[in-house]
Amino acid sequence: MATEELPPYPQMILRAIEALNSGNGSNKSTISKYIESTYENLPTGHSSLLTLHLNMMKASGELVFWKNNYMKRDPSAAPRRGRGRPPKPKEQREPPNATKAVKMKVSSGTGKPRGRPRKLPQPVTTTALPPPSGRPRGRPPKVKALLTEVSVL
Repeated sequence: MATEELPPYPQMILRAIEALNSGNGSNKSTISKYIESTYENLPTGHSSLLTLHLNMMKASGELVFWKNNYMKRDPSAAPRRGRGRPPKPKEQREPPNATKAVKMKVSSGTGKPRGRPRKLPQPVTTTALPPPSGRPRGRPPKVKALLTEVSVL
């Protein structure tokens, strides 16, 4: 919303905080009153634009929000850390057209091949199977009781 008469909102906000020079910062209403008294021809949505720019400046770290007051960030203070665990550092990739070194195959030294050994086919021998017993396989069937006939009239 910067025009020839109005500077950009972040610049107006920083000037207001510097001019008010309160020890514990300035709240949104005092910043708004200062901007309204200093600058003329403000847009109709001034309060919503002010809120939007204050939130953007707070998120970017230009302003510190503490106890409902906005303050300029201390330049000597450490920068704010983001939420969560920081990402692992990425490894440097080689350019795709660089020549790659040929890796020599290193033997493990045991001389044994990897994995399960093959099953060698055994010669087929015909052995006599034991004769089957007289019982069938598995659990015997349940014995059903004989039902008596009842006539239904």
